[in-house]
Amino acid sequence: MSIVRYNSALNDFVPTSFSNLIDRFFNESVSRSGGSAYSFVPRVDIIEAEKAFEIHVAVPGMKKEDFKLDLNDSLLTISGERKFTKEKKENNFHSIETQYGTFSRSFTLPENVDSSNITAKYENGILEINVPKDEKKTLKTTIKVN
Repeated sequence: MSIVRYNSALNDFVPTSFSNLIDRFFNESVSRSGGSAYSFVPRVDIIEAEKAFEIHVAVPGMKKEDFKLDLNDSLLTISGERKFTKEKKENNFHSIETQYGTFSRSFTLPENVDSSNITAKYENGILEINVPKDEKKTLKTTIKVN
């Protein structure tokens, strides 16, 4: 009896839907098909609240020191590396689906954010970045017609 999910060789090459094809295109790195430089694309949730934007990056198994956050004008770049620890020979791996390697995600922030008060915390495998809105900068105005 096997605990590994059955995948035929065809399933690896033929996507089940157009959406799956697009997901594979953007999520699978070109470098995986050859070189030694592995990378991955972590899943991200972006939430807009009344007073801030929240960016949640799913990167389990890392330390807060493994992340680098850069803000260049309105471009926020989140990068890091999840290193693969050597397999122990006494373990009998059947499948490794966890993603390892480097990653980088960039986001263009809107004009109405307070970039000097951006905060980040890492807890339970989720990197949470809080981007507060600047109440003085509004993107929406009402124009009175005379």
